[in-house]
Amino acid sequence: MNTEKIRNFCIIAHIDHGKSTLADRMMEITGTVEKRQMKQQLLDSMELEREKGITIKLTPVQMHYKGYELNLIDTPGHVDFSYEVSRSLQAVEAAILVVDATQGIQAQTLANVYLALEQDLYIIPVINKIDLPAADVPKVEDQLINLLGCRREEIIGVSAKTGLNVEKVLDRIITDAPAPANDTNGHALRALIFDSYFDDYRGVVLYVRIFDGKLAKNSEIRMMAAEKNGLALEVGILKPEMSEKSELEEGEIGYIVTNLKTTREAKVGDTVTLAKQPANTPLPGYKNVQPFVYAGFFPVSNEDYKTLKEAIEKLSLSDSALQFEPENSPVLGFGLRIGFLGLLHMDIIRERLEREFGLDLVVTNPSTNYEVTLNNGDNIEIKSAADLPDMSEVLEIREPWVKGEIIVPKSMIGNVLNLIVEKRGRQTNLSYIEDRAVIDFEAPMANLLTDFYDQLKSTTSGYASFNYELSDYRPEDLVRVDFLVSGQKIDALACMCHRSEADALGREITKKLKEVIPRQSFEVALQAAIGARIIARETIGAYRKDVTVKIHTGDRDRKAKLLEKQKRGKARMKRFGKIDIPSEAFTVMLKRD
Repeated sequence: MNTEKIRNFCIIAHIDHGKSTLADRMMEITGTVEKRQMKQQLLDSMELEREKGITIKLTPVQMHYKGYELNLIDTPGHVDFSYEVSRSLQAVEAAILVVDATQGIQAQTLANVYLALEQDLYIIPVINKIDLPAADVPKVEDQLINLLGCRREEIIGVSAKTGLNVEKVLDRIITDAPAPANDTNGHALRALIFDSYFDDYRGVVLYVRIFDGKLAKNSEIRMMAAEKNGLALEVGILKPEMSEKSELEEGEIGYIVTNLKTTREAKVGDTVTLAKQPANTPLPGYKNVQPFVYAGFFPVSNEDYKTLKEAIEKLSLSDSALQFEPENSPVLGFGLRIGFLGLLHMDIIRERLEREFGLDLVVTNPSTNYEVTLNNGDNIEIKSAADLPDMSEVLEIREPWVKGEIIVPKSMIGNVLNLIVEKRGRQTNLSYIEDRAVIDFEAPMANLLTDFYDQLKSTTSGYASFNYELSDYRPEDLVRVDFLVSGQKIDALACMCHRSEADALGREITKKLKEVIPRQSFEVALQAAIGARIIARETIGAYRKDVTVKIHTGDRDRKAKLLEKQKRGKARMKRFGKIDIPSEAFTVMLKRD
């Protein structure tokens, strides 16, 4: 295949703006998939993707149209998977930017545009859902012109659902999108891994874009960053099902079935080369993706711990970003502390564990990681407040900060700025796209983890969209807040927060715990503490049986004697009584007002 006849492109957009539906119509028009095999979100193979209507794993597909080979990558839209999006953008020369005609430009639209411009891609602006009654095409066109500096006639209005004008998009790709650069010097093989997953029957499968050279079946390959060797047992293209070839050529996008045992040996962004004729330098842009949201996963029954461990090991074969280690809690028993890319990533893994493996789980409040410098000069990383050493040994604690971007209608700027200040954030810039404001800000990651998105949606009546990326770690006056139930410290409830927020947080969480922990036959004290200092307290009153009901006379001495006996019994119960803490208590921070 002449590289002049190849076009590699991807579709980028905010969540629910119609990426997967547009991909469906393209496959239908090009005859890649027969009409009788067609179904909605064809490239979204996971049940969760179909149910939530979002793309979680990106998928490539090869189409043939008017004598050209079109390689499409349908990318995820969510911020948690932005690294996957950036690698898939590096694998192509053009991007179709899809914007919803009813919603206009959103935060992730902007984030993905910046990623595309970083990779110097040719951008084709497309307005989707123009057939809906609420569509405001001229307004969205103005937003795109403002953002991209394009001309009005360059914007294509389509309806991905009905197929209206989708052919115009395909024609534009053929006429205007650049072909892959042709290497006439016969360089050593360099192929970019833009996705990888584990197949139960075939091992690790890599999705790659060939930049230099060729890759034949049964070649011995080497992953340059992971420094691992493997065998290309099979190579081919996706239509969208696997179609085997004898070799993958320069400019093509395809798959490699390897003999590797886990995706950790072939991570997204790594460069594949031949083991016997290796390339001198890898392709640029590789980074090791680190999780920065951590949560404890505990089975409701300790008998299921082994099942949980095996399930997570199985999921981690396909997901190299998933990191886990054993954790033991005196209250919850044995479990795992798992690292995620973000809250959506955590929700997806939790749902998959419950659905695919039938597990009943208790998930503790999500937290982020902290960098701690000790008095002796050592630097350690902690993933939960329970891991923090004694404060007398700690010199400095650094917490992760994020750079965020919120797009809201102009009338709601004040509400959003107040919310950012509440979260210890700082506004860094304010700009406008037509009738919308773009607010750039910085804030501590931990303060955005639990309920920031819900509060943002609530304060803006659902009109705001939010995008963020990790910025750096900054030293702050942070403390560990412990929670005690009847004097017993519950490590799984401990959390890190800024000293200025500790008192309010302690009062809020103890009130919430009072609502979810059931009453006992004795009084239960709920306390929040920083070290030995109690900063908040709530008391769950005891159930009280009327022991004087059997006395029919008004004898005060007999009544006092029975009440004193009851008091002594409750005091003894308080010393020896065991409190059953329900699983809702461990996610109480996710349900804050």
